[in-house]
Amino acid sequence: MIIPWKDLDPETLDNLIESFVLREGTDYGEQERSLAQKVTDVRRQLTSGEAVLVWSELHETVNIMPRGQFNG
Repeated sequence: MIIPWKDLDPETLDNLIESFVLREGTDYGEQERSLAQKVTDVRRQLTSGEAVLVWSELHETVNIMPRGQFNG
């Protein structure tokens, strides 16, 4: 289920985005980017609709994924 990012408290959204970008295995290309840059990139993708917040009932988790990969 897609969670509208605009409905979240700004601090909660910030925490979700930071948690997402700090996960091991998240690849941002050849150049190393700061946490702030990564957070800004993800926020831009959410704002533009390229990425969505997704709630998994099965795992009881929230994830950020490209809109095209969401099969809901």
